[in-house]
Amino acid sequence: MQERERGVTVPKMSLWNIVSHMPQEELSSLSPEFPRSLRCLLADWLENQPWEFINGSDAFCTGVASRLFSAMLEKLRGAAGAEGQQCQVLQQVNGLENTYRRDPLRLVAVLRAVLEGEKAAVLKRDHHLPLSFHRRQEELKFGLGLQRLQHRVREIREIREVREVQALRDGPAGEGTGRDGAGAAPQELPTLILEAVKELEAVKQQVLKRIQIWKRQQQLAGNGAVFEENLAPLQKRCEDLVEVHFQLQQQAMAASAELGPELLPRLLERFSEVLSSLVKSSFLVEKQPPQVLKTQTKFQASVRFLLGPRLMKAAPKPPMVRADMVTEKQARELSLSTYSNTPSESTGEIMHNVVALETNPTSGTCCANFKNVLLKKIKRCERKGSESVTEEKCAVLFSTSVALTPSNASVHLQVLSLPIVVIVHGNQDNNAKATVLWDNAFSEIERVPFVVAERVPWEKMCDTLNLKFMAEVQTTKGLLKEHYFFLAQKIFNDHSASLEDFQSRNVSWAQFNKEILPGRGFTFWQWFDGVLDLTKRCLKSYWSDRLIIGFISKQYVCKLLSTEPDGTFLLRFSDSEIGGVTIAYVTRGKDGSSQVENIQPFSAKDLSIRSLGDRIRDLGQLRNLYPNTPKDQAFGSHYNKEQTGKDGRGYVSTAIKMTVESERDQEPPSSMGAPPAPMFPVPVPQPESLQPLPGSLCPPTTFCPQPVPPGYPESNMNVMVPDSLTPFPRTPPILPPSLSMDPALPLCQDPAFGNPGPFLPNQYLPGEASQLLPGGPPSELQDEEMPELPPELPPFPGVVDVPLQSPPRWMSPGMEPPSSSDLEQLLHNVTLFPPFAPPPQHSEYPESSWGLGEARWDDGARPGHA
Repeated sequence: MQERERGVTVPKMSLWNIVSHMPQEELSSLSPEFPRSLRCLLADWLENQPWEFINGSDAFCTGVASRLFSAMLEKLRGAAGAEGQQCQVLQQVNGLENTYRRDPLRLVAVLRAVLEGEKAAVLKRDHHLPLSFHRRQEELKFGLGLQRLQHRVREIREIREVREVQALRDGPAGEGTGRDGAGAAPQELPTLILEAVKELEAVKQQVLKRIQIWKRQQQLAGNGAVFEENLAPLQKRCEDLVEVHFQLQQQAMAASAELGPELLPRLLERFSEVLSSLVKSSFLVEKQPPQVLKTQTKFQASVRFLLGPRLMKAAPKPPMVRADMVTEKQARELSLSTYSNTPSESTGEIMHNVVALETNPTSGTCCANFKNVLLKKIKRCERKGSESVTEEKCAVLFSTSVALTPSNASVHLQVLSLPIVVIVHGNQDNNAKATVLWDNAFSEIERVPFVVAERVPWEKMCDTLNLKFMAEVQTTKGLLKEHYFFLAQKIFNDHSASLEDFQSRNVSWAQFNKEILPGRGFTFWQWFDGVLDLTKRCLKSYWSDRLIIGFISKQYVCKLLSTEPDGTFLLRFSDSEIGGVTIAYVTRGKDGSSQVENIQPFSAKDLSIRSLGDRIRDLGQLRNLYPNTPKDQAFGSHYNKEQTGKDGRGYVSTAIKMTVESERDQEPPSSMGAPPAPMFPVPVPQPESLQPLPGSLCPPTTFCPQPVPPGYPESNMNVMVPDSLTPFPRTPPILPPSLSMDPALPLCQDPAFGNPGPFLPNQYLPGEASQLLPGGPPSELQDEEMPELPPELPPFPGVVDVPLQSPPRWMSPGMEPPSSSDLEQLLHNVTLFPPFAPPPQHSEYPESSWGLGEARWDDGARPGHA
């Protein structure tokens, strides 16, 4: 029943919107004196009147009740004609008028009972009321209190005027007559003023409480809560109350003779305290600095003085607001001091930290906007125990001095920002966010800076995680109770407790982000924040469509899928890696036994290369999303259209497809799975005219696919060429007919083709490797930038054709020495291999490899480069 869910604004929910859809038997507690048909006609209007706050039978309450009664009759008569039931409704209206015309306070009591009965029914069913209802009630209470104060001011003024007229008419003998001339007691006026001052202080407390609520909502907004940041209504409240304050103070000063020398100073002191607290509380941080602040990084902030347009004296130069960084200790000293002061020493050096406090006549605001602030450096405090730098909280102190009208008194204003964690490197961001999240969620209003509970109920932690998740992912689909159960098992490391058991537990800050999870290398928050980042970047639409269970253990997945048909799968967040999502699916062997496989988790980087939907489409062994939704039906809207043919530049389109190694488990063995043959350079004698060169085309280490550990399906990404185009066949190197190899010589097993070929050294082949292959320019050059050799030059500069007088010793007697063209053909077909093989991966998940085992070319290791 929230008025606004993340990313979506919905209409405000009233009490009647809920009650009108409830069965009649659930509303049995409603007063029978007010017909339900009339309640339906009044609808939201009834809730927008202060029936519940008209307490008393004095002239003010009676007058308010009479005005509300007349407005209600007019509202009902207008609604009766629109509804087409004029006769019946008018009869009911006439009955109400005859019953309550002489006693409108009785009708107030009846309608108060109706609203209380409706609230009780909603609370019994939903356990909470709409947020908008609470806000409306608070506004009604303040409005009625302000009306009462204004009534008091008028009442006091009338008494004074009557007494002044009587004093002029009767002289000293007329003293002692009341406002009606009927001899009211002389102390009546002081009593009324004292009551008015008491009511003024009560309304002031309401305004201060509303300011504190606004601050608290601003802090919760840092975790993603709904926040109405518009300060215009709050500014109007402050201005209206200050106006009544001055009127009441003026009446008290005018009645100083009757108040006496003892009562008047006490009243003036109370008036001063009311104004001072309103002025100081109305100096607010409208736009907070970042709560995780990195040094050498610019940021923005703004402060607003709500009473500035009403009270600030016009001056040639506007007052200046200064921003200083203060520690937690300094903030505590400032909050506890009885006088306003500024810290003698700043904990950080801030540049561009002085801005003018200016009033905008058009918008009616008084603000100081810090647009280009820079925290140059930070001075760390002494930390206690095992506290880290990312647990150290500080704040920005905004301070200024202003002159107020009409007294021309100078007032020092200061306000602290929300707690800030200062970092110097990006790798501190995660832990700093944990500190801010905990402080925002569990701090109390009016606390000592920046004290926060060390242990909090798990139920509150669930609300915080859900709020943060929905805000970060920008989704309306929050966490479910099954998710909370998994999270509780993870953070408490308890798999035997029930969901109800966890509800009564408290979770500590150490469990949240200090203690490493058992068997892992990270904390609970670090893992959860990784899930947030992954879902926000790559999985938002999948989560919003409820296609990802996500928060579920591997053991429970096995229990769910083991009895399901072959090919049933689900998606869960990796339990052992930060920021990974994996696919778990069930498969059956020849004996009919089921086995649940978990594919190696996909990171955000993986999903940026090929989306999750397309990966699921690629895998033929995935058939139904748990429990029984065909995968094309579930993920069809998430598939990307595959490109075919040629693009606008004439290039043939390719597509990346994902496979799992278990799909090829039943294929006959081939050279793909054979162990790599040893690769040794074949000794080739050098003609005397050829100069040896350092380095070799082929590195001394072999590049062969690593064997997959048994029992883990491996996923591969293969580049596919559209079927409509015939790919150029890739063939193994072919030796010239004039060359034959001694079978005793070692060979190089080519893992791509399964055909043996000679391992040829390049001791007498100068130049870059790219120059030795046809069409092989350096990788930095584009196709159109490939250099061409002049036709008159030999293909390999520095190589001189020298006729061999006799065959080398490694050639058989019948062999003829290779010709220059044969050598060119041989070199044309030599295949270069990457300079290294990837290390074997060890994980609890099946391996996922890209192409040839995550190999990457390194320019520093390329042949011909130092």
